[in-house]
Amino acid sequence: MNAVTPHYLLFSESCGTNQPGEGQRGRWRFVLESLDGAERFEASDEETGATAQRLELLAVVRGLEALDQPSRVTLVTSSSYVSRGIRFGLAEWRENNWTWERFGKMTPVKDDDLWRRVDQALRFHQVECRTWRFQAPAPVEASRPAPAADVVAQPAAGPVAALLRGLTVAIEWLEGLLDRTRRFLEPGPQRLSLPS
Repeated sequence: MNAVTPHYLLFSESCGTNQPGEGQRGRWRFVLESLDGAERFEASDEETGATAQRLELLAVVRGLEALDQPSRVTLVTSSSYVSRGIRFGLAEWRENNWTWERFGKMTPVKDDDLWRRVDQALRFHQVECRTWRFQAPAPVEASRPAPAADVVAQPAAGPVAALLRGLTVAIEWLEGLLDRTRRFLEPGPQRLSLPS
Protein backbone atom coordinates (compact mmCIF):
# COMPACT_ATOMS: atom_id res chain seq x y z
CA MET A 1 0.00 0.00 0.00
CA ASN A 2 1.46 3.37 -1.07
CA ALA A 3 0.83 6.34 1.16
CA VAL A 4 0.25 9.59 -0.68
CA THR A 5 2.57 12.39 0.35
CA PRO A 6 0.50 15.43 1.34
CA HIS A 7 1.03 18.60 -0.68
CA TYR A 8 0.97 22.02 1.01
CA LEU A 9 1.27 25.61 -0.11
CA LEU A 10 3.46 27.69 2.21
CA PHE A 11 3.05 31.46 1.89
CA SER A 12 5.55 33.57 3.82
CA GLU A 13 5.88 37.28 4.41
CA SER A 14 7.64 39.67 6.72
CA CYS A 15 7.88 43.33 7.52
CA GLY A 16 11.03 44.84 8.93
CA THR A 17 14.10 46.92 8.08
CA ASN A 18 17.52 45.89 6.87
CA GLN A 19 19.11 47.93 9.65
CA PRO A 20 18.84 45.90 12.85
CA GLY A 21 18.82 47.84 16.04
CA GLU A 22 17.64 47.65 19.59
CA GLY A 23 14.01 48.49 19.92
CA GLN A 24 13.26 47.95 16.23
CA ARG A 25 10.52 45.39 15.84
CA GLY A 26 9.71 43.38 12.77
CA ARG A 27 7.03 40.80 12.02
CA TRP A 28 7.08 37.48 10.22
CA ARG A 29 4.09 35.45 9.16
CA PHE A 30 3.32 32.25 7.29
CA VAL A 31 0.19 30.55 6.02
CA LEU A 32 0.32 26.81 5.44
CA GLU A 33 -2.56 25.35 3.46
CA SER A 34 -3.16 21.89 2.03
CA LEU A 35 -3.54 21.86 -1.73
CA ASP A 36 -7.20 20.82 -1.48
CA GLY A 37 -7.88 23.59 1.07
CA ALA A 38 -9.03 21.15 3.76
CA GLU A 39 -6.29 22.13 6.22
CA ARG A 40 -5.00 25.61 7.01
CA PHE A 41 -2.60 26.84 9.66
CA GLU A 42 -1.09 30.27 10.07
CA ALA A 43 1.21 31.85 12.59
CA SER A 44 2.94 35.17 13.08
CA ASP A 45 5.08 36.86 15.65
CA GLU A 46 7.25 39.89 16.29
CA GLU A 47 11.02 39.86 16.65
CA THR A 48 13.20 42.62 18.03
CA GLY A 49 16.47 43.58 16.34
CA ALA A 50 16.13 41.25 13.32
CA THR A 51 16.76 42.29 9.71
CA ALA A 52 14.05 41.98 7.06
CA GLN A 53 15.95 39.09 5.45
CA ARG A 54 16.17 37.21 8.74
CA LEU A 55 12.43 37.70 9.28
CA GLU A 56 11.70 36.38 5.77
CA LEU A 57 13.79 33.30 6.44
CA LEU A 58 12.31 32.81 9.90
CA ALA A 59 8.78 32.70 8.44
CA VAL A 60 9.86 29.90 6.07
CA VAL A 61 11.64 27.96 8.84
CA ARG A 62 8.62 28.14 11.14
CA GLY A 63 6.30 27.10 8.31
CA LEU A 64 8.39 24.06 7.38
CA GLU A 65 8.81 23.07 11.02
CA ALA A 66 5.03 23.24 11.54
CA LEU A 67 4.55 20.19 9.28
CA ASP A 68 4.26 17.00 11.32
CA GLN A 69 5.03 14.53 8.51
CA PRO A 70 7.20 14.42 5.38
CA SER A 71 5.36 16.51 2.78
CA ARG A 72 5.60 18.08 -0.61
CA VAL A 73 5.67 21.87 -0.17
CA THR A 74 5.32 24.66 -2.70
CA LEU A 75 6.87 27.68 -1.03
CA VAL A 76 5.52 31.01 -2.27
CA THR A 77 7.68 33.91 -1.14
CA SER A 78 8.41 37.44 -2.26
CA SER A 79 11.96 37.11 -0.96
CA SER A 80 14.71 36.63 -3.53
CA TYR A 81 17.05 36.11 -0.53
CA VAL A 82 15.10 33.02 0.53
CA SER A 83 14.42 31.62 -2.95
CA ARG A 84 18.02 32.03 -4.16
CA GLY A 85 19.37 30.56 -0.95
CA ILE A 86 17.16 27.49 -1.22
CA ARG A 87 17.76 26.99 -4.94
CA PHE A 88 21.42 27.85 -5.28
CA GLY A 89 23.14 28.25 -1.91
CA LEU A 90 22.33 25.48 0.53
CA ALA A 91 24.33 22.61 -0.98
CA GLU A 92 27.45 24.74 -1.39
CA TRP A 93 27.16 26.28 2.08
CA ARG A 94 26.74 22.85 3.67
CA GLU A 95 29.84 21.53 1.81
CA ASN A 96 31.87 24.57 2.93
CA ASN A 97 30.82 24.29 6.59
CA TRP A 98 28.36 27.19 6.29
CA THR A 99 30.80 29.62 4.72
CA TRP A 100 30.99 31.08 1.23
CA GLU A 101 33.67 32.79 -0.81
CA ARG A 102 33.36 36.55 -0.93
CA PHE A 103 36.09 38.59 -2.62
CA GLY A 104 38.57 35.73 -2.24
CA LYS A 105 37.86 35.20 1.48
CA MET A 106 35.71 32.55 3.12
CA THR A 107 32.95 34.37 5.03
CA PRO A 108 30.32 32.91 7.37
CA VAL A 109 26.88 32.60 5.81
CA LYS A 110 24.53 35.26 7.10
CA ASP A 111 21.75 33.77 9.28
CA ASP A 112 23.43 30.36 9.16
CA ASP A 113 21.46 29.18 12.21
CA LEU A 114 18.23 29.55 10.24
CA TRP A 115 19.71 28.17 7.01
CA ARG A 116 20.77 25.04 8.93
CA ARG A 117 17.17 24.61 10.09
CA VAL A 118 15.95 24.97 6.49
CA ASP A 119 18.55 22.39 5.44
CA GLN A 120 17.32 20.02 8.16
CA ALA A 121 13.69 20.48 7.07
CA LEU A 122 14.64 19.72 3.45
CA ARG A 123 15.77 16.27 4.56
CA PHE A 124 12.11 15.50 5.31
CA HIS A 125 10.17 17.69 2.90
CA GLN A 126 10.32 18.09 -0.86
CA VAL A 127 10.27 21.87 -1.37
CA GLU A 128 9.67 23.73 -4.61
CA CYS A 129 10.22 27.47 -4.35
CA ARG A 130 8.17 30.06 -6.27
CA THR A 131 9.01 33.75 -6.08
CA TRP A 132 6.07 36.13 -6.22
CA ARG A 133 5.65 39.73 -5.25
CA PHE A 134 2.76 40.54 -3.00
CA GLN A 135 0.92 43.72 -3.78
CA ALA A 136 -0.99 44.72 -0.70
CA PRO A 137 -2.79 47.91 0.21
CA ALA A 138 -0.67 50.33 2.20
CA PRO A 139 -0.72 49.07 5.78
CA VAL A 140 -2.16 51.36 8.42
CA GLU A 141 0.80 50.62 10.63
CA ALA A 142 4.14 50.35 8.79
CA SER A 143 5.45 47.64 11.12
CA ARG A 144 2.53 45.26 10.47
CA PRO A 145 2.06 43.25 7.26
CA ALA A 146 -1.36 43.28 5.58
CA PRO A 147 -3.77 40.49 6.59
CA ALA A 148 -3.83 37.37 4.37
CA ALA A 149 -7.22 38.24 2.89
CA ASP A 150 -5.83 41.53 1.59
CA VAL A 151 -2.69 40.05 0.05
CA VAL A 152 -2.99 39.30 -3.64
CA ALA A 153 -0.23 37.29 -5.33
CA GLN A 154 0.82 38.71 -8.67
CA PRO A 155 3.68 37.78 -10.97
CA ALA A 156 6.90 39.67 -10.38
CA ALA A 157 6.90 43.16 -11.85
CA GLY A 158 9.83 45.14 -13.12
CA PRO A 159 11.92 43.85 -16.02
CA VAL A 160 9.58 40.93 -16.74
CA ALA A 161 6.52 43.18 -16.91
CA ALA A 162 8.39 45.65 -19.14
CA LEU A 163 9.45 42.81 -21.41
CA LEU A 164 5.87 41.53 -21.65
CA ARG A 165 4.59 45.01 -22.49
CA GLY A 166 7.27 45.32 -25.19
CA LEU A 167 6.36 41.93 -26.61
CA THR A 168 2.67 42.88 -26.69
CA VAL A 169 3.46 46.03 -28.69
CA ALA A 170 5.69 44.04 -31.07
CA ILE A 171 3.01 41.39 -31.59
CA GLU A 172 0.37 44.05 -32.32
CA TRP A 173 2.73 45.70 -34.84
CA LEU A 174 3.43 42.33 -36.53
CA GLU A 175 -0.29 41.51 -36.71
CA GLY A 176 -0.93 44.86 -38.43
CA LEU A 177 1.92 44.19 -40.87
CA LEU A 178 0.50 40.74 -41.62
CA ASP A 179 -2.97 42.21 -42.29
CA ARG A 180 -1.52 44.83 -44.67
CA THR A 181 0.49 42.14 -46.48
CA ARG A 182 -2.59 39.90 -46.85
CA ARG A 183 -4.60 42.79 -48.31
CA PHE A 184 -1.79 43.59 -50.71
CA LEU A 185 -1.59 39.97 -51.88
CA GLU A 186 -5.37 39.46 -52.28
CA PRO A 187 -6.37 38.64 -55.84
CA GLY A 188 -8.28 41.34 -57.63
CA PRO A 189 -7.78 44.20 -59.96
CA GLN A 190 -4.43 45.79 -59.41
CA ARG A 191 -4.50 49.54 -59.47
CA LEU A 192 -1.36 51.17 -60.54
CA SER A 193 -0.86 54.84 -60.17
CA LEU A 194 1.12 56.20 -63.02
CA PRO A 195 2.81 59.50 -62.64
CA SER A 196 1.17 62.16 -64.76
